[in-house]
Amino acid sequence: MKVGVLASGSGTNLQALIDAATRGEMGPARVVVVGANVPGCGALERAAQAGIPTFVRSHKDFATREEFDHALLDELRRHGVGVVALAGFMRIVTPVLLDAFPHRVVNIHPALLPSFPGVHAQEQAFDYGVRFSGCTVHFVDAGTDTGPIIAQAVVPVLDGDDEEALRLRILAEEHRLYPAVIRAIAENRVTVDGRRVHVRGTPAGLADGHLRSL
Repeated sequence: MKVGVLASGSGTNLQALIDAATRGEMGPARVVVVGANVPGCGALERAAQAGIPTFVRSHKDFATREEFDHALLDELRRHGVGVVALAGFMRIVTPVLLDAFPHRVVNIHPALLPSFPGVHAQEQAFDYGVRFSGCTVHFVDAGTDTGPIIAQAVVPVLDGDDEEALRLRILAEEHRLYPAVIRAIAENRVTVDGRRVHVRGTPAGLADGHLRSL
């Protein structure tokens, strides 16, 4: 299954997908195009280094979110994309994109949703004083981090942690969880029943007690 990745920043989760595919851990899934709304962002550089086609569409060039999403959709369709993975893509996605890829637009969020949605999730969790945080892969809907949850990884908050230490520990789990979810979707092992998402099977190496729902 062809995966299109949309990004706005450094692209570490994109790199995790690229690396997992190189190791043969993505099954039938492979990244075929990377799109960004920020020219020169790190994700574009990572894609170029991996020989993956890229495109840039700045949201500032469009009058509405819908017009912007139509431009993204044209590029994704041109590359035959079947799954859209948001990887640090800092834009709200509209039904233009969601309706074109029903239950095929996914996002990874650095907190255990529904807690701490939106930006600066790690900072929110740390400041709140939670004992556990983590990351969530979910289907995208028209809200902000409100779509059905596919999988989560739990990370303890240690007594000596600062926000950066917690962020890095969560990021390591993001890099493990996202490729596994994309693979499960590509292998048709993910079904949705309302807000309940069911995943058949657990990929080797991920059943170590740190992961939940996958």
